[in-house]
Amino acid sequence: MIVSAVGFFTVMGAMVKLVSDRIPAGEAVFFRSMVTMPVILAMLWSQGQLRNGLKTKNPLGHLGRALAGTVGMGFGFAGLALISIPEATAIRFSTPIFVVILAVLLLGERVRRFRLTAVGVGLIGVCVILAPRFSMSFGEGAQIGALLTLISAMAASLAQVQIKYLSRTETTAAIVFYFSLVSTCFALMTAPFGWVVPTPREFSLLLIGSLAGSVGQILVTSAYRYGEASLLSPFTYSSMLWAIVLGYFLFGDLPTLQTLIGAGIVIAAGLAILWREQQLARN
Repeated sequence: MIVSAVGFFTVMGAMVKLVSDRIPAGEAVFFRSMVTMPVILAMLWSQGQLRNGLKTKNPLGHLGRALAGTVGMGFGFAGLALISIPEATAIRFSTPIFVVILAVLLLGERVRRFRLTAVGVGLIGVCVILAPRFSMSFGEGAQIGALLTLISAMAASLAQVQIKYLSRTETTAAIVFYFSLVSTCFALMTAPFGWVVPTPREFSLLLIGSLAGSVGQILVTSAYRYGEASLLSPFTYSSMLWAIVLGYFLFGDLPTLQTLIGAGIVIAAGLAILWREQQLARN
């Protein structure tokens, strides 16, 4: 589910980037979130769960998850307008690193010394990815884009941990629906800051991206119901393959050598965590 989810999320990012020269990030978030709600309602209706599927025992938990998710999505969309998809994807690889840290602090998950060492190595990889941007003059577009994407990764890690917490009592449909509802409302508040009327092409791309994001959100929420947050996260690294393919064919972008080296370090750290946990499980 995680591998499929990151593929859909990468498609969503590509669609948003295609319209980012004219469509503000807040408007893109609005479309992405609004489209998800009828998808969830249709899914519940088809399963005969429309009456009970959205009941919740933790409304404040949904609000906190939605706030973190909305910040992560908005900053991520804004960053995509300024940097390439492969670079944005590489920076977002820091999300699982932050998830491991937050899973310990907020969920009480047990993390052994080996995993903590791997987290440190992963953070070094993130620094390698960001190093070229830190050497730029402050305020340049690409530097701002990299920083926005890093903030997005931090917010996304908090949202993922909250999903794991909510999944103890809440249904997948409820988690996704209430996130979309709150996110739509918050995104709508950005309308006075420069929304535009999409052209038919822009509307089509936003719709495709929104549907892809909706499917991805359902998949990732379901995945965190069945597995530990800190163990599922390494599988998100498969998104680099999607990013390279879509970045090249849609925008002519290829990741720099330093970006690939940094991403490789982060991926190696994540896979080391997974391998070590598998070894411990066998013993």
